Amino acid sequence: MADENATILSGSARSRRLLLLLFNIFLHVVASSSKSDAEILIKFKAFLKINNGALSNWDPTKPPCNGDKENWDGVLCHNGILWGLKLENMGLGGVIDIDTLSELTNLRAISLMNNNFDGSLPNLTKLGTLKTIYLSNNKFSGEIPEHLFDATLSLKKIHLSQNKFSGQIPVSLTILPKLMELMLEDNQFEGLIPEFHQDRLKWFNVSNNQLEGEIPSSLSHINATAFYGNKDLCGAPLESCPSPAKLSVGSIIIVSVLVATAIAALIAVVVILSRRKQTLGQEEATASPGQRKVTSAADLDKMEQGSSSPENSTDSKKSDQNGKLTFLKDDRGHFDMTDLLKSSAEILGSGVFGSSYKAALNADQVMVVKRFKHMNNVGKTEFHEHMRRLGRLSHQNLLPVVAYYYRKEEKLLVFDYVDNFSLAFHLHGNRTRGHPHLDWAARLKIIKGVSKGLLYLHNELPSLMAPHGHLKSSNVLLDKSYNPLLTDYALIPVVNQEHAQEQMIAYKSPEYKQSRRIMRKTDVWSLGILILEILTRIIPSNFLQQGKENDTDLVTWVESLLAGDDSSNNNVAKVFDKDIGGSRNSEGEMMKLLKIGLNCCEGDLDTRWDIKEVVDKIEEIKEKDTDDDFYSSYTSEGDMRSSRGLSDDFLFNNTG
Repeated sequence: MADENATILSGSARSRRLLLLLFNIFLHVVASSSKSDAEILIKFKAFLKINNGALSNWDPTKPPCNGDKENWDGVLCHNGILWGLKLENMGLGGVIDIDTLSELTNLRAISLMNNNFDGSLPNLTKLGTLKTIYLSNNKFSGEIPEHLFDATLSLKKIHLSQNKFSGQIPVSLTILPKLMELMLEDNQFEGLIPEFHQDRLKWFNVSNNQLEGEIPSSLSHINATAFYGNKDLCGAPLESCPSPAKLSVGSIIIVSVLVATAIAALIAVVVILSRRKQTLGQEEATASPGQRKVTSAADLDKMEQGSSSPENSTDSKKSDQNGKLTFLKDDRGHFDMTDLLKSSAEILGSGVFGSSYKAALNADQVMVVKRFKHMNNVGKTEFHEHMRRLGRLSHQNLLPVVAYYYRKEEKLLVFDYVDNFSLAFHLHGNRTRGHPHLDWAARLKIIKGVSKGLLYLHNELPSLMAPHGHLKSSNVLLDKSYNPLLTDYALIPVVNQEHAQEQMIAYKSPEYKQSRRIMRKTDVWSLGILILEILTRIIPSNFLQQGKENDTDLVTWVESLLAGDDSSNNNVAKVFDKDIGGSRNSEGEMMKLLKIGLNCCEGDLDTRWDIKEVVDKIEEIKEKDTDDDFYSSYTSEGDMRSSRGLSDDFLFNNTG
């Protein structure tokens, strides 16, 4: 057992690295704590280049707060703590320095309404504990990144009305578990309104935008005035939508693809006929009687096809020009573009690759169509061959690609619809009544299924450096029994390299940052991050912890809590999500799994386990520890914590 734990927790090199990281964090905390609220606000004021004279009484020689009394204009105080900024109607403009504001560790509310701020919406991800943000009646513009609100899970009130925001309403707003007010009126938002499942959402307004489509049923109880001024919106509480014959947005995209294909084919035919006519005219003028050539329909078809290479074969040409789907699974009821056009459809969201649409072909067959916009550099032959490879995959923890459509400008992939949403939704967005939290048994089941699916990909796709390449909680779907299904796997070979490096998880790994390489063990690193996310319920990409430096990652944070001599009950309790539940005899198994996750995240590739070893270790994890004295398993010299610091109730009394 001691040897096993020594393997799980690598030796002195890791300890030295942890000590160095902890020392750096300590220095940062000390440096941050030495700054007073007055110093921080004076620095923030310096970025307000327009009319900051309105804050003339911000005197650095006296504190902003005196008990519940505010010494400075625009600050909100309670018991001497600065908890809010209310800088309204002051004509302010310039840069809203989020980095500086993040140093105000007790800041919970900001109002900058009725000022002259412009440009893009500030990056609010660094203000993870903010509860209220009021930015209405300014001059902000542009699209709001779809994942901007992923890390701001404490937000209750968001007011962005009377600006010039454009693009789609960011889907990350729909996962804010505490959201009560969302005011987006008088902007230029377009597209569909996404589904909002928050029970607390009582105040909602998107009037006077450019939105379209059917209002989600979850918002049908909102007053109709909240939707006025969007000429293409329909459905309760507005008038009913037209008959199903009217195309949805998903259908419009498919129609656009077909129309563009038909136009391209028509132009090609016209050009060919024109050239052929010119050639025949020349031959007619020079040929002797009896030598005049006649063009048949077969000849014309052959000329259109060009060479007989696979890329220009008759089958693929007809498939592309006729807008036909290529099916990879024979056990599905086949359908075509026409069936998709007739089906009712709704937008599910927009990811880093493109938009996804739910298409209900009939009561028993619901599909998801994903439109990929970053595969334009992929050749036809390469794409067809890679899709055929994916079509041969079959595993209970993979969501299969049912069919696909190839066009040079864009690609469509078709999947079965999974109606229990993604793991990310259940971890970070599922805090409403009627949806049970994921307990320890469910999370262990999910991790085991994910690891098995990943091992299968590694066995079946040995030539790929990272057979999944984009493993994250939003790419793990859950069926009705909470079995995990991996999606968006094995796409690195067909995604434009520049976009892959910018967006895909594999390219965020330590090895890529250090040597610009991804390896087969890169998927193991992604699995480790996912394990930590499942156990802690913290979003890895936007990890923020009050009092910690902003670039502290999830792995470092977990290691720092488990590393030192002061690994108290409270420190250990902070690691695990308080909703994970479980019985007292499952504590040891949770710790085992946590350490497996940390070992998967080892920066040294030689030390990091391979996927087979990881799966074997995960399979050993049980829902309950049958050893009454399970603490004895964690007392080896290489352990990162003292077992004496682990209370019997460290999970069950955790309210942090």
